[in-house]
Amino acid sequence: MKAEERRKAIADILLSSASPVSGGELSKRLSASRQIIVQDISVLRASGYDIISTHQGYIISSSPLCERVFKVRHSSSETAEELSLIVQNGGTVVDVFVWHKVYGKIQAKLNIFSIHSIEKFMEGIKTGRSTELMHITDGYHYHTVRAESEDVLDRIQKALENKNFIVEEKD
Repeated sequence: MKAEERRKAIADILLSSASPVSGGELSKRLSASRQIIVQDISVLRASGYDIISTHQGYIISSSPLCERVFKVRHSSSETAEELSLIVQNGGTVVDVFVWHKVYGKIQAKLNIFSIHSIEKFMEGIKTGRSTELMHITDGYHYHTVRAESEDVLDRIQKALENKNFIVEEKD
């Protein structure tokens, strides 16, 4: 894993975690030494991430990244393509959620930021033990997508629109 990809992964892990993440845990998850993780944290801090070190691990209190929620619809066979469009255009798929008429909002954290994480997610779906949340709402679902700028989010939106994955919101 290259340094830039590893730093993106560190930021995504910390942003999606509800509790502090230790340097040892980051080191293990990213197959990098603790020293490399400490250096990466310093670089992330210098680039605008407010990363705080606690006795329990690292937490992020703010991020220079932008977020947008996309309402989408597609078939299961198009899931990998949808995720790839987002990642290849510079985004991270933070989560997926659906609005169920009885249960309300049902949400799952994804933290998909690379082709490898897409492959891992798709492998989990292919086991057949579970299906995507979109199946309970006839394919309609939402993704929170995080990127370094609004321009990147605009590029992602355009790519999703070109594949007819974006669904227009109704009032």
